[in-house]
Formats: sequence, structure tokens, C-alpha cells
Amino acid sequence: MGGTLRLGTYPCKIIPDTHAATTYRKEEISERHRHRFEFNTKFRQELEEKGLVVSGVSPDNNLVEIVEVNDQPWFLGCQFHPEFKSQPMNPHPLFREFIKAALKQAGE
Repeated sequence: MGGTLRLGTYPCKIIPDTHAATTYRKEEISERHRHRFEFNTKFRQELEEKGLVVSGVSPDNNLVEIVEVNDQPWFLGCQFHPEFKSQPMNPHPLFREFIKAALKQAGE
């Protein structure tokens, strides 16, 4: 299928004051990828003007890794696969925080 597969572990800079920053509590993370798709940066400025928050980027700022929508209780999308690092007794931070937000929304 060609040579466009992004496979393996890549670093990601976390943008301060975002759900990602609150979730990871780090300035840089490393996550595993296995995909052929990338965020089209041609539309980045327009999407940010409409409310999309870019909360994680590659160290060179060329690749968008994490996006958020702030007017939702908890919305975060990522390019990587958090399930690759998650375990039943040690869930990935994104899963942990999503479940916390869901329980809060449900009133528990």
C-alpha cells in the first residue's frame, strides 16, 4: 500500500492549559502510532478559529497529534493509539480521564 504508514513511537509536545496537559501532567509524551492518516494542517487555522483546540503537536510543530473541543464536557481526539499502552490495572491516562468525566456527567 505504499510507504505512508506512520508506525512506532513518536514524541508529542503538550500545549499548556488544555485537557491533554491536565491529563498527562507533562510537557512532552511519547505515544505509539499505526496509521496512514494525518491532520491536514492546511485547515488548522480555520478550525482553530471555529473552536478546535490543538493540544498536542510534534516537536517540530508540523504534525497535529491531539485536538480538543472546549464547549463539551470532555472531548479529545488523538492520532496515536492509547490502547497500546493501557492495561486493566493501569489504564492509559486518556481512558482514565474520559471515564472520570463520564461519571461526573452522569452525576456519580
